[in-house]
Amino acid sequence: MDSIEEITSALTQFRDDRDWKQFHNSKDLALAISIESSELLELFLWKGNEDVSKEKLKDELADILSYCFLLAEKHQLSIPEIIKEKIEKNNLKYPADKAKGNATKYTEL
Repeated sequence: MDSIEEITSALTQFRDDRDWKQFHNSKDLALAISIESSELLELFLWKGNEDVSKEKLKDELADILSYCFLLAEKHQLSIPEIIKEKIEKNNLKYPADKAKGNATKYTEL
């Protein structure tokens, strides 16, 4: 299972086999992403910058990405397309000659 389409198909099959689509409205999927993101943050709480269990990291990232894929699928959004569009927007906001090696927000470059 390598492509985004295959992953999305497996996720929707898992969801549909359990009749969970009824619970996957946009608001609840967005909330689930936020909640799972908080669980990801918790892995780093009170630890060094890179001190994290790789297995737990994989699980939390999979949860977050799964809900992101389901939300994109719900709205018929192409994940590669929306990421490419965002990279293009960020290229305009953060030109390499001004932003390279600098963590300043684009409004202050």
